[in-house]
Amino acid sequence: MNPQTFSALAEPNRLHIVELLLKEPLPVGEIADRLDLNQPQTSKHLRVLSEAGIVEVQPQANRRIYKLRPEPFQELDKWLDSYRRIWEARMDRLEDYLDVLQGKKPLN
Repeated sequence: MNPQTFSALAEPNRLHIVELLLKEPLPVGEIADRLDLNQPQTSKHLRVLSEAGIVEVQPQANRRIYKLRPEPFQELDKWLDSYRRIWEARMDRLEDYLDVLQGKKPLN
């Protein structure tokens, strides 16, 4: 898992940008307007997200359209999956233990 991904997403405005881009690719001006940020601040956040590999830019006439890249999120999902499996196993054991306590299952 790339620590730069976590660092980039840890800042609230960048996380809000990612949430906006989940719906559709957007130009920097529209991102700034929707989040009530100034354009230079928004561009700086987008540069951090771009350097982390989270977004990519597509030039379109005189505009720069930003969109999410799927790879960092696939990598994050894969990393989180190992933790999901651990917690699911623990929850299954807890469920078995509660069934024993409630007399629904015999103690093994």
